[in-house]
Amino acid sequence: MLDHNLLINLIVFLSAAVISVPLFKRIGLGSVVGYLVGGTIIGPWGIGLITDVDSILHLSEFGVVLLLFLIGLELKPQRLWILRRPVFGLGGLQVILTSLTFFILLSLLGLENAKLL
Repeated sequence: MLDHNLLINLIVFLSAAVISVPLFKRIGLGSVVGYLVGGTIIGPWGIGLITDVDSILHLSEFGVVLLLFLIGLELKPQRLWILRRPVFGLGGLQVILTSLTFFILLSLLGLENAKLL
């Protein structure tokens, strides 16, 4: 049986999505921005309708799993094969450059190499 608090949180989430997503789609910013802004508004740093972030952690992880599942349904293997060089090549380059940048910046701030790695 669902916990009473979880059910109320679900209703708050869905209400925020129903209000914010169409609003942001109407002004041309897309549904993802609507979800992010709606979540920020109802969260503990907004109006505080959701205050216990730890209690909704599993729900948010389930949402990420569903999002990845939907991306997998819409992604065609042929398109992934065509994009393999930009995705893996440039993605790997981004990881390397970002790591080096943070390593250099944190070294300049005085952290030891053992702590940086």
